[in-house]
Amino acid sequence: MADTIYALSSGAVPSGVAVIRVSGPEVRTVTEALCGKTPAPRKTMLSKLRDPATKEIIDEALVLFFAGPASFTGEDVVEFQCHGGRAVVAAMLRVLSDFPNCRPAEPGEFTRRAFDGGRMDLTEVEGLADLIAAETESQRKQAVRQMGGALGWLYEDWRKRLIHMRAMIEADFDFADEEDVPGSVADEVWKEAAALRKEVADHLEKSRSGERLRSGLQVVLMGAPNAGKSSLLNAIAGRDVAIVTEEAGTTRDVIEVHLDLGGYPVTLVDTAGLRETDGIVEREGIRRAEERGRQADLILWAVEPGGVEAGHSQAGLPEDVTNQVPVWTVRTKADLETLPEQDSSGTTKEIPASSKSDEGIKALFDALTRFAEETISVGEAPLATRARHRHYLTDCLSGLGQAVSSDHLPTELRAEDLRRAADSLGRITGRIDVEDLLDVIFRDFCIGK
Repeated sequence: MADTIYALSSGAVPSGVAVIRVSGPEVRTVTEALCGKTPAPRKTMLSKLRDPATKEIIDEALVLFFAGPASFTGEDVVEFQCHGGRAVVAAMLRVLSDFPNCRPAEPGEFTRRAFDGGRMDLTEVEGLADLIAAETESQRKQAVRQMGGALGWLYEDWRKRLIHMRAMIEADFDFADEEDVPGSVADEVWKEAAALRKEVADHLEKSRSGERLRSGLQVVLMGAPNAGKSSLLNAIAGRDVAIVTEEAGTTRDVIEVHLDLGGYPVTLVDTAGLRETDGIVEREGIRRAEERGRQADLILWAVEPGGVEAGHSQAGLPEDVTNQVPVWTVRTKADLETLPEQDSSGTTKEIPASSKSDEGIKALFDALTRFAEETISVGEAPLATRARHRHYLTDCLSGLGQAVSSDHLPTELRAEDLRRAADSLGRITGRIDVEDLLDVIFRDFCIGK
């Protein structure tokens, strides 16, 4: 029999209310011992909570009972909504530990039981984790869609279609000699597989926005030493994040600031100034700066008056970076009476954005917000959000491609490619062979969830 688990689910104490959650086969026994009776399912009951050993009152709390399988975990669950004092919570956890087969929950164990009980698939679990971690409105919306099952339903629909295709091929084998079966059923299967292949490919392409939305855009400040990068970072952050001095080469390591621009997550990264140097520490800082530039979604190339021409050519910026990542020139110490210049496509080429001017910072904010909207706006369609999803979708696409294009091979081998594609989709939702992934996924949850 499974243990009954318990945990403080509402975060750190002291607080106004502390929610202590219990799940497992001993829930009714625990509830009756503490409250005298178990409330009706989904009906709140105000009750004095007593220590079963001493009969002393621990607290007066709201008690909410959920009968399995109609609960979050699929088991019987009770929540004690106590006062959030440290002594109250400590007493409750001590009392719960005295019950046989009751133990503290591991991180993510309530959600793990929901998955094991079939209450959630892995995409919903990941959506829940993303919802807890969401920092912006757009991240919240995407996480809610995924937690609600939209992504899992899409992949499960595709998997069922693949299973149906394989069934049609089997039927073609079984009834090949029947005169009343016109034509080949399998011929239609390959048309359907080709159509599904296009759906998966389109979904993968669109999902780049979903992955970026989950992790946030990476915007990297780069330029020569003393070009005003750190002052600009401090102005955008509204606080002294980076050290600013007249001495060149002050910034030696990358410094990150997380921003919410119009509901979109952006990480702004300050880096070491690019120049030739003999200093071991500064050289390492420059190497890290160049590496972050290669990983960026956008580079803000900082220049000061007199360095604008060099800024347009991004002197010192590695060529492989400029070939991969869009670069905007930011005049960090320019007169701010002019508006940002734009090319014919509407992409900002040069922004006068002195750290001493609110107008300049607003111009930069507006330009970055437009960039974020254009780059990671995802709409309402469910999208893959993790590298794990992309890996298995790529496997699925490969299987479909092999099945569709290998018309010179025996049908049995092409059907095996369809099976491989279906299994890849099953691994995303957790239906097939994902045991090795589960500890990794659930260990990142907080205790009590």
